[in-house]
Amino acid sequence: MFKHLFTPVKIGNMEVKNRIVMLPMTTGYPEADETVGDRFINFFAERAKGGAGFIIIPFAPVPAGSPVEPGLFDNRFIPGIRRLTAAIHAHGAKTAPQLITSYHVVFKGGPAEVVGPSPVTNQILRVVPRALTVDEIHYIVDEYGKSARRAREGGFDAVEILVGGGYLLNRFLSPISNHREDEYGGSLEKRMRMILEVIESIRKEAGSDFPIGVRLNIDEQMAGGHTVEESKVVARALEKAGVSLINVYTGWHEAPIPTVAPSLPPGAFAHLAEKIKGCVSIPVIAANRINDPVVAEKILAEGKADLVGMGRALLADPELPNKTKEGRVDEIVPCIACSNCLAEIMSIYKSWGKGATTFCTVNPFGGKEGEYILKPAEKKKKVVVIGGGPAGMEAAMTAAARGHRVTLFEKGKETGGWLLVGCLPPHKDEIRKLYKSLAVRTKKAGVDIRLNTEATPKMIEEEKPDVLILALGANPMIPNIPGVKGANVVMAEDLLTGRKTVGGSVVIIGGGLVGCETAEFLIEKGKGVTKVTVLEMLGRMAETISPTYRPFFLARLKKEGVQMKTGTTVEEITDKGVKVSQNGTPGFIEGDAVVLAVGLKADEKLAGSFRGKAPEVYSVGDCVKPRMIKEAIGEGFSIGMKI
Repeated sequence: MFKHLFTPVKIGNMEVKNRIVMLPMTTGYPEADETVGDRFINFFAERAKGGAGFIIIPFAPVPAGSPVEPGLFDNRFIPGIRRLTAAIHAHGAKTAPQLITSYHVVFKGGPAEVVGPSPVTNQILRVVPRALTVDEIHYIVDEYGKSARRAREGGFDAVEILVGGGYLLNRFLSPISNHREDEYGGSLEKRMRMILEVIESIRKEAGSDFPIGVRLNIDEQMAGGHTVEESKVVARALEKAGVSLINVYTGWHEAPIPTVAPSLPPGAFAHLAEKIKGCVSIPVIAANRINDPVVAEKILAEGKADLVGMGRALLADPELPNKTKEGRVDEIVPCIACSNCLAEIMSIYKSWGKGATTFCTVNPFGGKEGEYILKPAEKKKKVVVIGGGPAGMEAAMTAAARGHRVTLFEKGKETGGWLLVGCLPPHKDEIRKLYKSLAVRTKKAGVDIRLNTEATPKMIEEEKPDVLILALGANPMIPNIPGVKGANVVMAEDLLTGRKTVGGSVVIIGGGLVGCETAEFLIEKGKGVTKVTVLEMLGRMAETISPTYRPFFLARLKKEGVQMKTGTTVEEITDKGVKVSQNGTPGFIEGDAVVLAVGLKADEKLAGSFRGKAPEVYSVGDCVKPRMIKEAIGEGFSIGMKI
């Protein structure tokens, strides 16, 4: 199935063993002094061990005043880099630093300054950058060359230049942000001058045989930005200048179109790679929202690209390449495109200099590869897990992998818990992949899964486990509102599962994740639904959604006609609608049906009935406190490692 993915490819004079590229992602894992340490090395070595052919890692070619990326602007960084490249090479992967200058630069030991080609407002930082002088441009160009030389001395196989994301070099290329009237602004030729000078500097310092890649923003997704046709001109100029690889990028971080979002279909931007591949003879990487090997293989088979880039897919599962090659696709831990990893890193721009570290919702090992080691348990125990949601499955799987004898009781006909409902709204197919992956991995770990079995305290006494893990989940909360038991009132999960239907005008009580996703479900799939209004008593809708995705999600709801009202408390439900208090003002909102989506509540009495039924009893997931997937998987994993 994957004959294209696992064929070698030449990039300049470098041969890569397969077509899977780990795209550069800012992790925040460097040491405080911007050097490469054990945590950083362990993270990338694990991805090399997992089978990625080529790993590209962000590095700072000039001081920026924050330990977000490790540095390459001084010789003191070389020893750590040599350890990093050796660890990656030990697993047969090739590697390159991506030289990234975002918005800040430190000149001559001064403070970190927000700079750009012109004083055009930076919407991410909400500041006007200082325009670089020609001498400062020359300084930065020279530093790129020196950094590439250090990269080669440190054992890297190639180097990549970032011209994307709305970062510094991208802003020089873009007519949106480059309003200069000197040799670095105006025509496309002048706007790309700095990039071509950087390439020349690298070839001079690192050698003409050192492969150079450029991550190029093909479509800025910004009004007035440079076009795909202009990008073709740029790509040809880069090839002529000696570039060996084009890594396709799209969008600025402040663009109105997301690039990391569940609403985007996998491989959504592969057509951009195809356009560039058609105008150059050097290899091209397709990127953005490629987290499925089947999609990746199809892109290669159709000739849209020469390689496929995966970033967050390999954060979620570093073993994705090996699992694919070995025919274990059903065991892949899917990236669910929740954007939490991106949001954590983007938060650094609110407090530049303090740094931040990324995490993965579905991979508790992420960033802790040297800290979390799956060692066999010193004493093998009999473990019983009650509940087959994500917390229960993760706990059972981890415990079994360490050698414990594990039985999991699930009262339903399949495992998955609330993931079985969470996958039903539009654009949530990745959640379905997650619960299926959890089920497969739990079974293959050797867990005895007993479906259609509701555990009781007496049953647990008869089992006599050494360890009892309660992953009981939580139940939908029913608010104490007059009229809540009316015939026109339904629960959100009953609509999503198809157990009940509604029509006409619908009022949803609760503007959290479930309420907002139910609104989109009704708009897209509800038959006979004419209007949807979502009421939230707090000041913000969908508060738990990643801040890097939330604006796009809410904008989509608004565009679809969903009415969203914050600061609104429901006082009474009638057969005509709901009486409300909106910021203290009484009102009435008409509705033919009322949907409850006010959250979950743990059953403390049920949990209490199992206390003392084993020498060790632990609670994980929603039965501790209803939260998100990250907490469920994290707690299940933690207990599985502990016992």
